[in-house]
Amino acid sequence: MATAPEYGHNSWELSIQVDQREGDEGMKFKLRVKGDLHIGGLMLKLVEKIKAPQDWSDHAIWWEKKSCWLLKTHWTLDKYGVQADADLRYTPQHKPLCIQLPNMKTIKLPVSFSCVVFKTVAEICKALNIRRSEELSLLKPPDDPKKKKKKDKGTESAFDDILNMDMAGGIYCSLGLYSKTMTPTYDPDSGSPASSTSLWFGENPMMACQPNLPPEELAKLYKPLTLEDKAAINAGWLDSSRSLMEQGIQENDRLLLRFKYHSFFDLNPKYDAVRITQLYEQARWAILLEEIDCTEEEMLMFASLQYHICKLTLSTEPLTNSSEPEIDEVEAALSNLESTLEGRNADKILEDITDIPKLEDTLKLFRPKRLTLKPYKEYWFVFRDTTISYYKNKESANKEPIEQLHLRGCEVIPDVNVTEKKFGLKLLLPTADGMNEIYIRCDNETQYSKWKAACMLASKGKTMAYSSYRTEVKKIQSFLQMKSLAPPPGQAAPDVESMEMNAECFVSPRYAKKYKTKQVKSQSRHTQKGQDLLTTRILEALHNISQLSLMEAKMRFIQAWQSLPEFGIKYYIVRFRGSKKDELLGISYNKLIRIDMSTGLPVTTWRFSNMKQWNVNWEIKQVTIEFDQSVSIAFSCQSCDCKVVHEYIGGYIFLSTRSKDQNETLREELFHKLTGGQD
Repeated sequence: MATAPEYGHNSWELSIQVDQREGDEGMKFKLRVKGDLHIGGLMLKLVEKIKAPQDWSDHAIWWEKKSCWLLKTHWTLDKYGVQADADLRYTPQHKPLCIQLPNMKTIKLPVSFSCVVFKTVAEICKALNIRRSEELSLLKPPDDPKKKKKKDKGTESAFDDILNMDMAGGIYCSLGLYSKTMTPTYDPDSGSPASSTSLWFGENPMMACQPNLPPEELAKLYKPLTLEDKAAINAGWLDSSRSLMEQGIQENDRLLLRFKYHSFFDLNPKYDAVRITQLYEQARWAILLEEIDCTEEEMLMFASLQYHICKLTLSTEPLTNSSEPEIDEVEAALSNLESTLEGRNADKILEDITDIPKLEDTLKLFRPKRLTLKPYKEYWFVFRDTTISYYKNKESANKEPIEQLHLRGCEVIPDVNVTEKKFGLKLLLPTADGMNEIYIRCDNETQYSKWKAACMLASKGKTMAYSSYRTEVKKIQSFLQMKSLAPPPGQAAPDVESMEMNAECFVSPRYAKKYKTKQVKSQSRHTQKGQDLLTTRILEALHNISQLSLMEAKMRFIQAWQSLPEFGIKYYIVRFRGSKKDELLGISYNKLIRIDMSTGLPVTTWRFSNMKQWNVNWEIKQVTIEFDQSVSIAFSCQSCDCKVVHEYIGGYIFLSTRSKDQNETLREELFHKLTGGQD
């Protein structure tokens, strides 16, 4: 019985449900409280009333009706607005969550449901030994209307196994020995020193690539996606500035962990074995399920890399690291400096800034907006500094050029088909209204490699005098060689029987079907197995990459994925100010693209580098962006809340501020300032 003074006008009974353990329905307790009682005092009174011998340190109070955590323990009930009708819940902040990794495998991991998602993702990445957690986020699985149909019951059968990672010990504990500097760590069970190398490379199950699915299983997952479908999927990204509980996520729910921002900083095979593997897996599924478009030549190149990676993964002693001897970076820099000073290695010396190299050659040019119906036309091109000048012919090179193309801030997109000997570049040059499109065609691989490397440096404001120019040329030549599907002269035809795995596992179902059709047509001349033609093509492409180690092959796959024209573009359905129809907005790591929904063709492109400011009118849910030269755009989001798009833009601006001298310290306040808005 309560005493008479307790029933004063300024006290009341507060009902609180207590969740003691996972799976418990919880018990309700009633406490008589006053408005000036702070949250810390409320929790203390509650624990005293429960009288249960349990560690309550992870518990906090959740207000269901307001969908918020009462985490500021010094705030009073009056300050939070808690009254007698409030239904509070005293529940653990860490709850189990089913997380599907980029490799499509699901882990069950206790994570914080009270921290903002940005911190929760960092916690998950730390447990998995994935650096640069700011590049990842959590995505709600897209709704699949066919999921309940009987014929699709087996769709997810290949991914049913859930790896339970218990925070108290076991696999979580061994993975959680996160070491940024590769300093010695200690085994939690025996107390003996543990090798960081074994933790990063040898014993981490997240580093192993998953085997490719049989064609039948792959076909169940495959679903051609329109740009509108992609926009619907991208609407599912969680708000990084709010907690899981605040966004309706409950314990044991399933979310997808994915690389959200396609700007991979400091990707280092020495420290990023798990990160590289999961990146490779996300890229692999994007190719197999055709979430990103690629040509037949590129699909076969990706297939050969997958096959090579599968073979090395299944072998008894996979070559995880490069076969090249490891060289200390400081020693290498000192060696280069010594060689330069002694004059022993002249080709390594940076050219004097007064004598910047230039390129001169005959190339072909095409302007689609001006000369739509005319073919490429030959001109004499001169590349100096960061500018391309072109003339009618070589003799007129000492006169005024027909036009000068200033490449600083431009975008360089490859337009290549090695098999058909097509070596082209698409240059998107920044203008006040967006981007000016120009196509340049080279005659051969060598010419293409030199001009592309020069254009890429110029887009960053650098000239060919930079030492990285030669390295970039070699890198491009190596990539072209990898895309070449023709076996070198004198090499015997590949032995189809030597391929241990089904070739259809390594290409999308659409391409597998295409090759089956080709095979049927060729069977009138000779009888072969249904997949032999595809197998032959994959094995032909394999000869260019057969010497790569496992980690090198994964890196090549990621680099090839990054070179695709649609790489990293996320689509949203929006309506621009002044327009009466819905359009698509594509957001990439360095630009925004306005896309016609009916044709799928880009209308205008704006680069982040030209952006002055952006803001959101939260009342009418409209995003406004201002660019240089008084260019301004505004749009409202139709496929999602405008906060999702606002966070994407702010997130890429945040990623552009990273540098190695920050010692991997995340500037979380800056991230929330750029992405959070004022909602």
